[in-house]
Amino acid sequence: MTPEPHSLTGTDDLTSGPPPSCPAHGTGPGGLRRLYGPEAQDLAALYEKLRAEHGAVAPVLLHNDVPFWMVLGHGENLHMVSNPSVYTRDSRIWTALLDGTAGADHPLMPHIAWQPICSMAEGDEHQRLRAAVMGAMSTINSRDLRRHIGHWTQELVNQFSLRGTADLVSQFAEHLPMAVLCEILGMPEEYDDRLVQSARDLLKGTETAIASNEYVMSVLMRLTVRRRAALAEDFTSHLINHPAGLTDEEVGQHLRLVLLAAYEATANLLANVLRVVFTDPGFRAQLNGGQMTVPQAVEQSLWDEPPFSSVLGYFAKQDTELGGQRIRKGDGLLLGIAPGNVDPQVRPDLKANMKGNRSHLAFGGGPHECPGQEIGRAIADVGVDALLKRLPDVQLAVPEDDLKWTASISSRHLVELPVVFAPVSPQDVMDRPGVSEVPRPRPDWDGSGPSPEAAPVPRPTLDLPEAPAPAPATGSGQRLGAWQRLVRWWRGY
Repeated sequence: MTPEPHSLTGTDDLTSGPPPSCPAHGTGPGGLRRLYGPEAQDLAALYEKLRAEHGAVAPVLLHNDVPFWMVLGHGENLHMVSNPSVYTRDSRIWTALLDGTAGADHPLMPHIAWQPICSMAEGDEHQRLRAAVMGAMSTINSRDLRRHIGHWTQELVNQFSLRGTADLVSQFAEHLPMAVLCEILGMPEEYDDRLVQSARDLLKGTETAIASNEYVMSVLMRLTVRRRAALAEDFTSHLINHPAGLTDEEVGQHLRLVLLAAYEATANLLANVLRVVFTDPGFRAQLNGGQMTVPQAVEQSLWDEPPFSSVLGYFAKQDTELGGQRIRKGDGLLLGIAPGNVDPQVRPDLKANMKGNRSHLAFGGGPHECPGQEIGRAIADVGVDALLKRLPDVQLAVPEDDLKWTASISSRHLVELPVVFAPVSPQDVMDRPGVSEVPRPRPDWDGSGPSPEAAPVPRPTLDLPEAPAPAPATGSGQRLGAWQRLVRWWRGY
């Protein structure tokens, strides 16, 4: 997951022709480069042009030639997100909005406009709303999460296992995160194709995006009403029951934030990891040979192809300087995740294996760092591992150059990932999944969670010390010791 869902306009916007007044086909007023139009079809190349011309922070133009800053440097991005006294997510101070340069009809306004959610709040309100989200996150049990991921991986693979062919984007990567998130939120009955397609559609800025958003919100508000009347052991119930006292509207909006951010980011992450496994022989050989684990492969992907390439937006609360550029109060800045991850200052050799290094920008940073990043990691880690074990000979069905992408300011999304494999029989989805490591929540997640008496009793973590197998009972009345009972419970006896 990422700090907030910002899949902006899609490929159509990137390929639209430049305005008639544009003589340079890609540059606008003042010779600034556009992050839309023909030149922006290859944003990675454009970012490097900007880096060469301006350094770590570059002036750019958004749609309708609205001026903005693109933050390209790794250190500069971290400085921006870690200094809430200087930079805010509250767009109501944006100069372009105040002077009418970016009106209500601006194509990116639905994603920039301020909303009463934790990712755009500040101060005490930010603490109140984020405490509720973090508290609910801290109640997610890693063993239950692993079970949901294993169950739905097998369920999805069963749907195409006998065919010997599949598209792992539309039949796997776009479905596994939604199915697991529906379980986490407490609405497994709502998972279906319509919810998946509505979530994808509303993030693309299409003509039907508003209707898709209304459908998603109707699902989440129904869930909120049900849980307000009868609490259960799920994320939504803990969000409602948190001492922060969220209203139904606040609960619904934060469920939307969590659902969409986690869904889009994890769907992209799954597709990206699988693509690299299938197209990079060395990468797959390291996995098969044990030199690299799936979690390490996921971290490598988060460096090389982050689920979100940039995030709109941050806004300067005062005149300041960043990366040698003079930033004025009210200026807007893009969190440059993809260009920051390839900053030569931190990655002089892009071919070097990052081996589990987590200092990438994929999940943002500072007070708005993505609170649910471990859920995304777990879905990718367990899902990819289970898929490869189920289909050990799976391989790409087309040349790598035939793969197609849709792109926007915020992300690149793989359209299809066709694969072939030896057909296998459907598997009983009730089989217990194998034990594999699932990242535990960050230690600071518990800082603002529910009171100890309100939280469920924690189960053992996955790093239990080695212990001898429990001795068999010698009689029906023999009583096992506490440690033996714990080990037997953990192993499923």
